[in-house]
Amino acid sequence: MISILRNRRFAALFASQVSSLAATGLLTVALALVAVRLDPAGAAGIIATALTIRIAVYVVVSPIASALLAGRSSRAVLITADLVRLAVAAALVLATAPWQLYLGIVLLQTASAVFTPTYQAVIPRVLPDERDYTAAQSLSRLAYDLESLLSPPLAALLVLVLPPQALFAVTALGFLGSAIGVLLAGLHDQVGSTAEPVGRRLLRGVGVLVRTPGPRFAAVLDAVSATIYATVLVSSVVLLIDSGADPADPSAALAIVLVAFGLGSIAVALALPALLRVLRDTSVMLLGAALAVVVLAATAAAALLGGLSIAALAALWLVLGASSSAISTPSARLIRAEVPPDQHAAVFAARFSTSHAWYAVTYPLAGALGTVAPSGVATAVLAGLAAIVVVIGAAMVSSRVRR
Repeated sequence: MISILRNRRFAALFASQVSSLAATGLLTVALALVAVRLDPAGAAGIIATALTIRIAVYVVVSPIASALLAGRSSRAVLITADLVRLAVAAALVLATAPWQLYLGIVLLQTASAVFTPTYQAVIPRVLPDERDYTAAQSLSRLAYDLESLLSPPLAALLVLVLPPQALFAVTALGFLGSAIGVLLAGLHDQVGSTAEPVGRRLLRGVGVLVRTPGPRFAAVLDAVSATIYATVLVSSVVLLIDSGADPADPSAALAIVLVAFGLGSIAVALALPALLRVLRDTSVMLLGAALAVVVLAATAAAALLGGLSIAALAALWLVLGASSSAISTPSARLIRAEVPPDQHAAVFAARFSTSHAWYAVTYPLAGALGTVAPSGVATAVLAGLAAIVVVIGAAMVSSRVRR
């Protein structure tokens, strides 16, 4: 998998992605720390509002941007998005009120909603060979998981020597590194096709996503990924406290289970290039989704029966991380294989939007149930939702095989 970095264009793009991910991870931590400094009593509300804005921007902006930017240079689009993020992150160093954080989030996530689908659409052209592309997707997943593991401790080390708001300046440097990586990649292609009017291009990505079996299947299974992350990110703390973690400071226990989740995801990302040579993408994704249902149901049952421990939750989260990677990592291959190259940008943008729409459902659902019911109830409901999606996904695969 690492050998793919011998491709200099992809190596530069991968460096851009890593720098962007590191910047985004530090940004998330910086927002939380600055929110506490601006309003200690209302910090939770500020963070929740920021996350809601983040998801809303992703859902709305990505397909619109894809339609408006069709025909533009991919390199220009990516570098401009990075420079916008750099400028906004640097400006947030001076933030003194919550509304300034909210405005910054809108601008940052708008730029990210442009950058990410464009980046995803560029990679198949840089790596036309299927095995190379699979290795690249696994490497990208590995980078994502490592960022999730390393960003919090890195931020903690930085705040030992810097004030929290200075983290925004470090974040800006990360976006600068991302822009430099894109520049070094020497991209010469365009974002999508301009053969249709803007109005029709706006709906093109969603239309292709709905009509094409593989990408449609991936978009449906994104709901299972959303139940996984809603459980891990929203419910983990509550589950840990009910499992015996210190209610006053569950941070150590939370770190353990999050690391376990990341390690499970990394393990599968490393194994997938070989696994996908013998199994179909849809089979691996469906197996991962079914495994997620089992883990979520087992977690809910253990929590409701009072038999959940921190060690047990870490073990469950290890498997849940593996299932998450099995669902997400092969999905881009379905778009690459079944969608014409000139439609890649539009379909990746549509997928980016629809996947975050699922998060807009599962995050509030987990949060609302977690505040009014025992900890296992939210997980049980999300397990039920995931099970319904798995049945639908299995029916889609079965129908496709019969054809």
